[in-house]
Parts: sequence; structure tokens; C-alpha cells
Amino acid sequence: MHKILTFRNEKLLRRALTHRSYVHENPGEGEHNERLEFLGDAILNFLSGEYLYHHHSEKGEDELTRRRSALVDEKQLAKFAEEVGIDLRMRLGRGAILDGGFQNPNLQSSTFEAVVGAYYLDNNCDIEAVRAIVEPLFDSVPEQIVISRSNVDSKNRFQEWVQRNVTTNPPEYITKQVGGLSHAPVFTAKVFVNAKEYGEGKGRNKKDAEKAAAENALAKLKQEGML
Repeated sequence: MHKILTFRNEKLLRRALTHRSYVHENPGEGEHNERLEFLGDAILNFLSGEYLYHHHSEKGEDELTRRRSALVDEKQLAKFAEEVGIDLRMRLGRGAILDGGFQNPNLQSSTFEAVVGAYYLDNNCDIEAVRAIVEPLFDSVPEQIVISRSNVDSKNRFQEWVQRNVTTNPPEYITKQVGGLSHAPVFTAKVFVNAKEYGEGKGRNKKDAEKAAAENALAKLKQEGML
């Protein structure tokens, strides 16, 4: 068993593996993993940024930002989940399982984030314990994969345009769930710069919706001859 699945507090691991759809079908189960997912997402963004800062001293801010997005995007986190054995241990509702939830990159990546958050808490909020777990995973990602993904990240490209042409402040995304099932939600996102809306998009999760909004903004800029 991978070390990230070795917990002193087994209840904490159980919660990290528990999706909203499972709690919906088993109301007595308690809390699902979305709060832990939020924590894990923040931790992974910090650790991936620090990792890239130390491993690529020749790269500038824009390139580091693109590479960070590539290291912690949905596809890559889903791959990490499979590598450490989280995917088959996810606690899903029957509907999610029938819809292929164990192979769903969104569920895999979200659960991986939740387990990272839970592992941090289980180790008394010691970031070094988490770093020891995730840095070998970052090391395992082939350089060509990082490069190919970092070159196509729409949020980073839009942010670069904004900071070159409008303001040094990053774009603001407002995202909310607008429909779908508990195991297959639909989100919509709008992106604003200085309170002006630039684009809108939908996705299966917040990250995909925000990327779609950025792509919409870039398409509008291109149509207007500004890109």
C-alpha cells in the first residue's frame, strides 16, 4: 500500500475517500470529502509551485505558472490517484459507480486532492510529510507531458494577455454549480477583469468551467483583433 494511504486516523482517510454521492445514499455516513478536497487543492498548488521554483531556476513567472497548472490539472491528478491506488478505494454512490465513476478523471483527481488534505491533517499539519509524498509523484511526470500541457492552458494565456494589456491584477472567476447530478454536476464560470465580464463557460467541475470561460474570452479577443 502506498504511504499516502497509511493513516493514524482511519476515520479521516475514510472521509477523504467518501464522495458526495455515497453520503446522499447513506445519510448516516457523515461528512463527504469536499472540504478536504479544498484543503488538498491549496496544498498541491503551493507544493507544486515550490517544487518548480527550486527545479527550474532559469524559468520566469509565466512559464512556472503554466508548468504548475500542468502538474496539478485534472488529468495529472487522476493519474496520480491511479498510481497510488486511490481510484479503486473511492467510496461512491451506486449511480456514480454505474456511470463509470472509478474511471472518472474528475472523481479521481478530486479524491486525490481530498486524500492529500487529509494526510496533511493526519500528520499534525506537517507540510514536510506531504512534500515527501508528492514530490516523487511530480518527479515521475515526463518533461514532454508538462511542456505539452503547459503550452495549451487557456487560463494562463488569458492571464498573460490581461497583465500585458489591461492590469497587473489577475482575472477574477466567479463559478457556481448550475445543474447535473450529485456525481456528475455541471458548473458555469464567468471571468472578469476590473469588474468587466470577458468570457463565460461550462464544465464538469470548477476548473473545467473556468478554463472554458478563459477560452471564450480568448476567442472574443481574437475575433475583435485584440489577440
